[in-house]
Amino acid sequence: MNDTASPDSGNGFAYRLRRDAGGAGAFLARSWARWWVRWLTYLFIAFWVAIAIFWVIFARGLPSAETLLDYDPPVPTMVRGYDGDIVQSFARDRRVQLEYNDYPQQLIDAYLAAEDKTFFDHDGLDYPGVAGAVIDYVTKLGSGRRAKGGSTITQQVAKNLLVGDEYSVTRKIREAILAYRIEDVLSKEEILEIYLNEIFLGRNAYGVQAASQAYFQKDVDALTLPEAAYLAILPKGPNNYRPEKDYDRAIERRNYVLGEMQRNGFINEKEMTDARAAPLGTKTRKTVSYEPIGGYFIEEVRRQLIERYGETADEGRNPYSVYAGGLWVRTSIDREIQQETTEALRSGMLRYDRGKGWSGPINTIEMDEKWARRLDSTNIGVNYRNWRVAVVLGKEGAQASIGFANGETGILPRWAASMTKRGGGSAFNSLAAGQIIAVAPERGDNVFALRNIPKVSGGMVVQSPHSGRILAMQGGFDSRISTFNRATQAERQPGSTIKPFVYATALDQGLTPASQIVDDKFCVYDGSTGERKCFRNFGGSRGAGAQTMRWGLEQSRNLMTVRAANDAGMPNVVKTIKNVGIGSYQPYFSYALGAGETTVEKMTNAYSILVNQGRELTPTVIDYVQDRAGKVIYRADKRVCEGCNMVQYDGKPMPRLKPVGKQAMDPMTAFQTVHMMTGVVLRGTAQNLRDLNRPLFGKTGTTTSSTNVWFVGGTPDIVAGVYLGYDQPQNMGGYAQGGTVAAPIFKQFAQKVLPKMPARPFIAPKGIRMVRIERRSGRRVFGQWPSDDPKSAVIWEAFKPETEPKRSVRAEDVKETAPKARPAQVRRQRERRPRNDNDFLQDQGGIY
Repeated sequence: MNDTASPDSGNGFAYRLRRDAGGAGAFLARSWARWWVRWLTYLFIAFWVAIAIFWVIFARGLPSAETLLDYDPPVPTMVRGYDGDIVQSFARDRRVQLEYNDYPQQLIDAYLAAEDKTFFDHDGLDYPGVAGAVIDYVTKLGSGRRAKGGSTITQQVAKNLLVGDEYSVTRKIREAILAYRIEDVLSKEEILEIYLNEIFLGRNAYGVQAASQAYFQKDVDALTLPEAAYLAILPKGPNNYRPEKDYDRAIERRNYVLGEMQRNGFINEKEMTDARAAPLGTKTRKTVSYEPIGGYFIEEVRRQLIERYGETADEGRNPYSVYAGGLWVRTSIDREIQQETTEALRSGMLRYDRGKGWSGPINTIEMDEKWARRLDSTNIGVNYRNWRVAVVLGKEGAQASIGFANGETGILPRWAASMTKRGGGSAFNSLAAGQIIAVAPERGDNVFALRNIPKVSGGMVVQSPHSGRILAMQGGFDSRISTFNRATQAERQPGSTIKPFVYATALDQGLTPASQIVDDKFCVYDGSTGERKCFRNFGGSRGAGAQTMRWGLEQSRNLMTVRAANDAGMPNVVKTIKNVGIGSYQPYFSYALGAGETTVEKMTNAYSILVNQGRELTPTVIDYVQDRAGKVIYRADKRVCEGCNMVQYDGKPMPRLKPVGKQAMDPMTAFQTVHMMTGVVLRGTAQNLRDLNRPLFGKTGTTTSSTNVWFVGGTPDIVAGVYLGYDQPQNMGGYAQGGTVAAPIFKQFAQKVLPKMPARPFIAPKGIRMVRIERRSGRRVFGQWPSDDPKSAVIWEAFKPETEPKRSVRAEDVKETAPKARPAQVRRQRERRPRNDNDFLQDQGGIY
């Protein structure tokens, strides 16, 4: 056999491959020679090139429709008081998020009739509508007029949330692509829910629930048929159907929607006829469903929330932004206590400022035809009685014309602005166009009288000494006049309100309330100047010789305080002051008299620590924060209650929360200090509070040159601190003292608030011994009992174990300093005897 293959034998793989390839090439060549094959090929290539170009131009970079699965519209942060009532909201836009089932069917039908009749039938696009939009666009091309959109509800969702509102063919195509994708990702009900929550409907309302409140002041489930139809016309252009200016056009469009609802079988003919006959019924005023309160308190809440969560979601800190995150914030504000705090501080400012003349305009604006808008944009307002903020438009003769932010105008006669201006001259003569002033109605609806915003200012804080929660806060006359919060931001010298902590340090170093301290000249060497520095009592009063520590605190004696600080050691004094959170100071004697700076919030908290038996407290305005789903994302009180949620009681002792904070001060020292300060109210510098007739403690304070006046004090259940002073410190006058200016502010507050609280005594901690002593000498007394007279020679005093006075005095040797008791008092005292120490303990509610 011949094994050699000839070239033409076809034997071998390579030959067959060349042969087959040649056949295919010949086939392709023959096919390409036909014209219809070439055209089909060109069309096929052109189709895919067009697809690629279309994708590059329109579809590339489109956001994913799946992002809508987790879409949460920006909703306001709602702020609530301690009782759960809404007191404020933080929002850029007015919006309330509801679920699909929360919307009544009649309202849904109205929107379908107005916007997208075939919504539940199409797959994202309404083709007849698209065709009509294309024809309308072509006919209006070059005319400058905007063509109708022809968008379905799905397309509107895509436009509003994903592609924007640009007027172009490109945007419409991208919108259509996304509409298809959305229909693949979401159900019809989910698309409608997003639409009804997101659509802008005018009056700064986003979503139908917010619009329902803005136009009708009711929830969506309370809307009538004509009201629902009116809201359904607004997506086409809220500014085109404003009830104030476009009433007839709005009625016409609303009735068209009612007709569409009847044609689509959503309502019958009678319902349509009755609804068409109804007026719009919109409200002219934009109101909120809550009464805002506590501007300074709420601003402090807002500041803390922004610090924690950021202002907007764009900041990327987390999804809990203040203006879009839909937070639910429970605060500690007590509406009633806040109202009384605001009123008391304002009354104190006005009382002090009375007779000092007009302090001048609040601010000024540029005057032109847009004055009302300029005044409104300043956000200056005053929420006090019937006062209003106005701008002076001009003066002519014996009257000035004034205007308000809503465009209204009024008259300010010369006789209604006759007060003297500070520095001289008449207030009326100093008025000029553009000045923002405070006025109040006087003798008619259009006549107003000038009012004076006090130049003096101040701050007040009310706190619970059990938890540290701030119940009320006022940082000035009105937060819309000045946003500077003097309760938390103003660093002021506390004056004599610091003295209790000096004496508390002395108690820690072995002294007692009955210890004798010399009230006489005290001088020290000043290393910085090389000279001797001598201290003196307030007002330059002479020393009273040796007196008890209690007397020194009650009468606020500077010399005794400095001696107590010297005996206790100034390093120890400033350490105590730092431990209770007042401030960090150098160990100089001037700080023992209140020369250091602090805030009224810090001072109030320090006094609350005393009432809390020396246990540390943190002042808080926010109790807890929930996200929009109700999950708690922040709690001020982080304690865990073990066993509180057990299914069945196990018979063991009831679970108890551990105390808050660490021990900042010895509990017995804290009680002794509070007990001494009750004497400040009974017979000391704050005895004008004595007629409140309940257990009270407190301390007044007046700084050097009377630049600030203070009072801090309260009851076992509530502590308040208040100060008055000028923002630019200046002498308030020699008559201005803590007891005459600040304490009356607290008294006005207490007269309204305390009667609604139980009159409880201050409870002593374990170990305290209550001993009868002679008040002025501090010696122990046997055979005589304290009387109800606040100036009784014999009082109960609090001592730590083994520190009671060793010396004693007999009953007949007690020097009575109080007026003799009237016969009725004598009879009551005789009826109460015999008494013993246990009787006193029972009277105090059981001291332990």
